[in-house]
Amino acid sequence: MANETATLAAYVANLSYNEIPAEVLERAKVLTLDFLGSAVRARSEADSTPSILAMLSALGLDGKGEATVFGDSKTYTPAVAALLNGALGHSLDFDDTHADSSLHPSAPVVPAAFAVGEMVGASGREVLTAIVAGYEVCCRLGNALDPTSHYARGFHPTATAGTFGAAAAAAKLYKLSADQIVNAFGVSGSQAAGSLQFLLNGAWNKRFQVGASAMNGVIAATLAKNSFIGSSDAIEGKHGLLAGYSDNPHPEKAIAGLGRVYETLKVGIKPYPSCRYTHAAIDALIAMRRDHNLTPETIQRVEIGLHRNGITLTGDAATKRHPQNVVGGQFSMFFTGAVALDQGSFGWDDYKRLGDPALNALADKIEVVQDDQLEIGRSHPFGARVTVTSNDGTHERLHDDPSGEPASFPPPAAMHQKFLQLAKPVLGHRAASFADAILSIDKLDQVRLAAGLGRPQ
Repeated sequence: MANETATLAAYVANLSYNEIPAEVLERAKVLTLDFLGSAVRARSEADSTPSILAMLSALGLDGKGEATVFGDSKTYTPAVAALLNGALGHSLDFDDTHADSSLHPSAPVVPAAFAVGEMVGASGREVLTAIVAGYEVCCRLGNALDPTSHYARGFHPTATAGTFGAAAAAAKLYKLSADQIVNAFGVSGSQAAGSLQFLLNGAWNKRFQVGASAMNGVIAATLAKNSFIGSSDAIEGKHGLLAGYSDNPHPEKAIAGLGRVYETLKVGIKPYPSCRYTHAAIDALIAMRRDHNLTPETIQRVEIGLHRNGITLTGDAATKRHPQNVVGGQFSMFFTGAVALDQGSFGWDDYKRLGDPALNALADKIEVVQDDQLEIGRSHPFGARVTVTSNDGTHERLHDDPSGEPASFPPPAAMHQKFLQLAKPVLGHRAASFADAILSIDKLDQVRLAAGLGRPQ
């Protein structure tokens, strides 16, 4: 290990808007818009939102501040806004994914950047630069943790590595020095937390712990700004992030190509509101349904091969075959696969079909197996091999990549349409203006001018 903490801290401190390639800045704007669409919709529709708001009220934490919670007409204090926006944006499981690290970078980073950006009166360029800094830190730390090992230890990388990404974004907006950012990372090392135990019963922990990572990043950076001394070597130390959270860390990945290779460009977009490990199979099933005129009646058996991480998250037949709640459905290859086969599509409103006898019957025909070949010669684990046996024969497809990865990144019109579908029911006519403001955020002297459009009138 080679001073990864200090190296990343110096990178964040020295990063300037003018040195970030134009394509990286454009991608960051689109990723931000995509995330905010999910946050806006979840404010009114995610089943966990009322509980989180009730908790804040009970503890007296819902007092008025100046920070925006997207989709909410009320404003909050910065730390609470970061918590809410992080939880909301991750609630639909429709937010972006960085394949190599198997985490969702926008969920912790964007809320931290907007919370602090509004507080300090930052420009759009400053917020966009902070978002890129946060993306680079959390994705690189996710790579270094090794997602397979991290998952095997029972950790959720969006919440663990994400805390450091949120701290990086907040620290950048505070204009902290490299030494101060080392302190912020030191505090982050004590806050990084996120358990996969939510998979057992479809719990809401996954949403909350990502919101907490956004809030904790803001807290860590704010402590550092106020001369708090955090632990040194928080990433590479004997009891640091990599040693404590992985049995197979790759510290060199945290800083490899830093400043030259942008992990931001490797972030993919979700076409379906479910765990990314289900997407390649959904793509394949939709295509096979169309190409072979498959119907539930003609299908005899379906075998879906996934990477072992996909099995861990979505493929346990005992707990995933017939999910009873939204989180269970989001992490069920059986449910999402059955919907895709039944109707040739899959969207947020389809969770209304949980418990549908027709879908349960179709799910009973699906088996999910570990396909070790998906680990050979591939840079990330999101592929799927699907075999469907029907009345007219056996059909097989291998999808190395789910749609929405960088090689098949959606065109601007498709991204805009996804945002409007999510945000317009909440924001009405303001949704289009909000989208335009985010996509031109680098032209704004005050980021709060864009953020305010994300609140219903």
